[in-house]
Amino acid sequence: MKSLFLKIFLSFWLAQALFVVVAILVTVAMRPTRQISSIEAQQVKILNEAVSAYHAGGPDRLHEFLRGIRDSQHLRSVLFKDGESLLGHSVPPWFVEVAHGQRHTADTLLGRLNPRFQMLKSSMTGPDGHDYMLVTELPPGQNAFFGPGGVPTIEILIAVLTSGLVCYLLAQFLSSPVIRLRQATQKLASGDLSARVGGHSSFSGDEISQLLRDFDLMAEQIEKLVNAQSRLLKDISHELRSPLARLSVALELARQRTGPEGQSILDRISLESNRMNELIGSLTTIARLESGAGSIRKQPVQLEDLVQEVARDAAFEAQARNTQVECEILDELPVTGDRALLRSAIENVVRNATRYTYEGTAVQIRAEKRKSGSFEEAYIQVSDSGPGVSEGELDKIFEPFYRIDDARERATGGVGLGLAITDQAIRLHGGSVRASNLAKGGLLVEIHIPLQRGQGLREQRAPVAASGSS
Repeated sequence: MKSLFLKIFLSFWLAQALFVVVAILVTVAMRPTRQISSIEAQQVKILNEAVSAYHAGGPDRLHEFLRGIRDSQHLRSVLFKDGESLLGHSVPPWFVEVAHGQRHTADTLLGRLNPRFQMLKSSMTGPDGHDYMLVTELPPGQNAFFGPGGVPTIEILIAVLTSGLVCYLLAQFLSSPVIRLRQATQKLASGDLSARVGGHSSFSGDEISQLLRDFDLMAEQIEKLVNAQSRLLKDISHELRSPLARLSVALELARQRTGPEGQSILDRISLESNRMNELIGSLTTIARLESGAGSIRKQPVQLEDLVQEVARDAAFEAQARNTQVECEILDELPVTGDRALLRSAIENVVRNATRYTYEGTAVQIRAEKRKSGSFEEAYIQVSDSGPGVSEGELDKIFEPFYRIDDARERATGGVGLGLAITDQAIRLHGGSVRASNLAKGGLLVEIHIPLQRGQGLREQRAPVAASGSS
């Protein structure tokens, strides 16, 4: 059982039901009925009279005496001499079992546990030196254990059902805060920083209530820190754009007033200014993504068209490095998401691959539908023939500002935000992205994005290739 509610409920109910049933049975078992006590008191007298009747008139007189006892007192008795019945006719087996000590009698606890054939016995040594034993069967309805009503089924059923109701309410009371805490944790993990359990509204001071209040305090502090970080990035990006815009204007004025000998310096200033603009744009995107899924607008997107478009643009740009981009689309991939954000996520991976693949090689893009549990997902592969990444850094390349080789990144103009944007964007769309090294060399990036639910794929497309060469 994985449910905490079921564990608490069933364990409490089982323990409570066993306690109630055992308590009822033991209480009744330890309290013999008044009539049984009266019969036990008469046993010795009936035994003496039965032995006397047997000595006076033999088995016939004994039979007549015992029949009179049965008619007057409703007691069925059998007299045994040295373990053998003196009635001379067939005797029920349970009488013989009691006489031979093979069955417990009603004056013992084990005997009371058997609701049928409640028996009593008494023994004596007769004047002739033989051992006599009188075995008596209690009249119907005089059960030594359960009393005249037999098994107290109704009482036990009511007790079990009542204990079940109490245990159900108790288990619900104990497990409901944990369920609320789990739901709030899931919302917080999915990016909803406003998720709260409501622990401040609880006036009890037990450990669970304190845990709920501590969680709310933690979530509130996390929300403040994340919002402050996001606000800082937005403010920095906004404040930097204005001087950069003025710098661009001043740069153009300087170009008009400077001779050819200064153009190389101005070109360098322009290049760094463009890089600063790209960095600010990336920072703004990161800040927007970190604010959660509520910051993106989702709409139907045909992902296969988007991948084809990115591949076409990348193939055109790759010609400058004598590389190619080959794209193979096998299925239609309808998803729900932000088209611009999805394009940026895929484009960052493809551009990264074209940047580091060796000259004369090709970047491979493959998009298809795959089954993931009970759902379908879009599966996109982007692989290159470059140097790859060390195993210890495969997960770190998706962290903001992480660069494997500072010198190489500076040469290509990267600042370590492209793959971080990809990771954040794909996660906001309910997917995942991972990187691994290919056995033949190069890096493989795999993107998984859930497809629209309730929409089957149309006819499978023939592979489409987009390539570029010098």
